[in-house]
Amino acid sequence: MENRTIKWGILGAGWIASQFARDLAFAQDAELSAVGSRSLEKAAEFAGKFGGKRAYGSYEELVNDAEIDIIYVATPHPSHKEHVLQCLRAGKAVLCEKPFTVNVKEAEEVVQYARENRIFLMEAMWTRFLPVIRKVREWIEEGRIGDVRLLKADFGFRTGVNPEGRLFKPALAGGALLDVGIYPLSFASMLFGAKPKQILSTAHLGETGVDEENSILLSYEGGQTALLSSAIRLNSGSDAYIMGTEGSIKIPSFFNAKSATLVAADGTEETFSDDRTTLGYVYEAEAAGQYLREGKLESEVISLDETLQLMRIMDEIRGQWGLRYPFE
Repeated sequence: MENRTIKWGILGAGWIASQFARDLAFAQDAELSAVGSRSLEKAAEFAGKFGGKRAYGSYEELVNDAEIDIIYVATPHPSHKEHVLQCLRAGKAVLCEKPFTVNVKEAEEVVQYARENRIFLMEAMWTRFLPVIRKVREWIEEGRIGDVRLLKADFGFRTGVNPEGRLFKPALAGGALLDVGIYPLSFASMLFGAKPKQILSTAHLGETGVDEENSILLSYEGGQTALLSSAIRLNSGSDAYIMGTEGSIKIPSFFNAKSATLVAADGTEETFSDDRTTLGYVYEAEAAGQYLREGKLESEVISLDETLQLMRIMDEIRGQWGLRYPFE
């Protein structure tokens, strides 16, 4: 596959699929070969809008398209396991939208199949590949803020209650944690590792039984701490603050970061800005394509082991709240 265009398929034709498809048009050596939906009409409309060459009215037809190299799975959370396995069984590499699955049991089954059959698989944690986040990691690795001790990160917005909508319906794995809480958790994992020593959490479970707001405290063997929160009924913002012994870093809207400011111990500031015109999904698409060209089976930026551990953490957190979905 070296030096050739990566041919993408998109499984699902909803909002997140459209966001990814829009950015894919800007990816180097990549093209949208096909889209699959449960409705041929919807798939055709999607393909026409985003330059897809073929449209399929079933996921089975998509995964069996011999020209496709990799499939982006963009269906609702509870369908990820089924659809990723469907792709893998057809021999297709997969980039799966976050959260990877609903729980670690599902994630383990998917990862085991990919590893046993030597097929590329990756969680679509696009934040990791943004230029600003790469710069932040560079600052930290260079010791620019000393020993990193504390992370404060939130991701919360307020939306109206819709008992039948995916955010509020237990049968659709609703709630803040799986939808947006994965972002601050993954960010903490990036900084401090995926295995905290202690996990403490609390949540408000709304009228439909899912978490509408939550707060999480993670502590680590080295004494570091992560203070995290997420919400779907509270506009708490989406900023991240990294505190070190010799300075700090602020990242406004860290999940789709366009800037970060480093404040040194002497008060001097340095800001890194990304003036991209894309949404930012282009970077994970290009990374996945490069992994395929290099013959890699997973990403070193968001490894499958880290994805599994993040699912374990979310399982434990939901266990502390007594939140189980009806299909679990």
